[in-house]
Amino acid sequence: QVQLLESGGGSVQTGGSLTLSCSISGSYLDTNCLGWFRQAQGKEREGVAVMDANNIAMYLDSVKGRFTIAKNSAKKSLDLVMNNLKPEDTAMYYCAAATTRRCYTLYPTDFGAWGQGAQVTVSS
Repeated sequence: QVQLLESGGGSVQTGGSLTLSCSISGSYLDTNCLGWFRQAQGKEREGVAVMDANNIAMYLDSVKGRFTIAKNSAKKSLDLVMNNLKPEDTAMYYCAAATTRRCYTLYPTDFGAWGQGAQVTVSS
Protein backbone atom coordinates (compact mmCIF):
# COMPACT_ATOMS: atom_id res chain seq x y z
CA GLN A 1 0.00 0.00 0.00
CA VAL A 2 1.04 3.60 -0.56
CA GLN A 3 2.94 5.28 2.27
CA LEU A 4 2.55 8.95 3.12
CA LEU A 5 4.66 11.01 5.51
CA GLU A 6 4.02 14.63 6.45
CA SER A 7 6.67 17.16 7.42
CA GLY A 8 6.97 20.91 7.83
CA GLY A 9 4.52 21.55 10.64
CA GLY A 10 5.23 24.07 13.34
CA SER A 11 4.11 27.22 15.11
CA VAL A 12 3.70 30.64 13.54
CA GLN A 13 2.05 33.92 14.35
CA THR A 14 -1.04 35.21 12.62
CA GLY A 15 -0.17 36.26 9.08
CA GLY A 16 2.79 33.94 8.84
CA SER A 17 3.48 31.16 6.39
CA LEU A 18 4.28 27.47 6.49
CA THR A 19 4.78 24.83 3.83
CA LEU A 20 3.79 21.26 4.52
CA SER A 21 5.24 18.41 2.50
CA CYS A 22 3.94 14.89 2.12
CA SER A 23 6.29 12.28 0.72
CA ILE A 24 4.35 9.70 -1.27
CA SER A 25 5.66 6.29 -2.27
CA GLY A 26 5.34 4.66 -5.66
CA SER A 27 3.60 6.35 -8.55
CA TYR A 28 0.63 7.75 -6.62
CA LEU A 29 1.82 11.31 -7.15
CA ASP A 30 1.08 10.92 -10.87
CA THR A 31 -1.82 8.49 -10.88
CA ASN A 32 -4.13 9.20 -7.94
CA CYS A 33 -6.28 11.82 -6.34
CA LEU A 34 -4.35 13.26 -3.38
CA GLY A 35 -5.24 15.71 -0.68
CA TRP A 36 -4.56 17.62 2.50
CA PHE A 37 -6.98 17.49 5.40
CA ARG A 38 -7.06 18.96 8.87
CA GLN A 39 -8.69 18.29 12.19
CA ALA A 40 -8.83 20.83 14.98
CA GLN A 41 -9.34 19.68 18.56
CA GLY A 42 -13.00 18.99 19.16
CA LYS A 43 -13.85 19.35 15.46
CA GLU A 44 -14.50 16.96 12.61
CA ARG A 45 -11.86 16.33 10.00
CA GLU A 46 -12.28 18.49 6.91
CA GLY A 47 -10.73 18.59 3.47
CA VAL A 48 -8.41 21.54 2.86
CA ALA A 49 -7.26 20.96 -0.71
CA VAL A 50 -7.14 18.09 -3.19
CA MET A 51 -5.38 17.56 -6.50
CA ASP A 52 -6.11 14.82 -9.01
CA ALA A 53 -3.92 12.99 -11.51
CA ASN A 54 -4.57 15.74 -14.07
CA ASN A 55 -3.39 18.38 -11.57
CA ILE A 56 -6.86 19.83 -11.13
CA ALA A 57 -7.23 21.25 -7.65
CA MET A 58 -10.11 22.22 -5.42
CA TYR A 59 -10.00 24.04 -2.10
CA LEU A 60 -11.94 24.56 1.06
CA ASP A 61 -13.61 27.96 0.72
CA SER A 62 -11.95 29.35 3.84
CA VAL A 63 -8.43 28.76 2.47
CA LYS A 64 -8.93 29.90 -1.12
CA GLY A 65 -6.42 32.57 -2.04
CA ARG A 66 -4.23 31.70 0.94
CA PHE A 67 -3.28 28.03 0.44
CA THR A 68 -1.85 26.35 -2.63
CA ILE A 69 -1.58 22.61 -3.20
CA ALA A 70 1.22 21.53 -5.51
CA LYS A 71 3.15 18.47 -6.61
CA ASN A 72 6.92 18.45 -6.35
CA SER A 73 8.19 15.77 -8.70
CA ALA A 74 11.83 16.19 -7.64
CA LYS A 75 10.96 15.51 -4.00
CA LYS A 76 8.16 13.04 -4.84
CA SER A 77 5.94 15.01 -2.55
CA LEU A 78 2.60 16.74 -2.33
CA ASP A 79 3.06 20.19 -0.82
CA LEU A 80 0.66 22.59 0.83
CA VAL A 81 1.87 26.18 0.81
CA MET A 82 0.01 28.11 3.50
CA ASN A 83 0.14 31.90 3.53
CA ASN A 84 -1.56 34.49 5.72
CA LEU A 85 -2.26 31.91 8.39
CA LYS A 86 -5.02 32.53 10.89
CA PRO A 87 -5.67 31.08 14.35
CA GLU A 88 -8.59 29.12 12.92
CA ASP A 89 -6.08 27.24 10.74
CA THR A 90 -4.66 25.61 13.87
CA ALA A 91 -5.11 21.87 13.47
CA MET A 92 -3.44 18.57 12.84
CA TYR A 93 -2.87 18.36 9.10
CA TYR A 94 -2.95 15.04 7.27
CA CYS A 95 -2.17 14.07 3.71
CA ALA A 96 -4.13 11.28 2.09
CA ALA A 97 -4.58 9.34 -1.12
CA ALA A 98 -7.67 8.03 -2.84
CA THR A 99 -7.86 5.06 -5.18
CA THR A 100 -9.34 7.10 -8.04
CA ARG A 101 -7.52 9.26 -10.57
CA ARG A 102 -10.04 12.06 -10.26
CA CYS A 103 -10.87 14.00 -7.11
CA TYR A 104 -14.61 14.27 -6.76
CA THR A 105 -14.98 15.74 -3.28
CA LEU A 106 -13.16 17.15 -0.26
CA TYR A 107 -14.74 14.49 1.92
CA PRO A 108 -12.28 12.51 4.07
CA THR A 109 -14.37 9.38 3.56
CA ASP A 110 -13.28 9.27 -0.09
CA PHE A 111 -9.64 8.77 0.92
CA GLY A 112 -8.27 5.48 2.15
CA ALA A 113 -4.55 5.94 2.81
CA TRP A 114 -3.41 8.45 5.42
CA GLY A 115 -0.23 9.87 6.88
CA GLN A 116 0.39 10.31 10.59
CA GLY A 117 -0.23 14.06 10.62
CA ALA A 118 1.67 17.26 11.27
CA GLN A 119 0.63 19.87 13.81
CA VAL A 120 0.16 23.46 12.69
CA THR A 121 -0.37 26.06 15.39
CA VAL A 122 -1.14 29.69 14.61
CA SER A 123 -1.02 32.10 17.52
CA SER A 124 -2.50 35.57 17.77
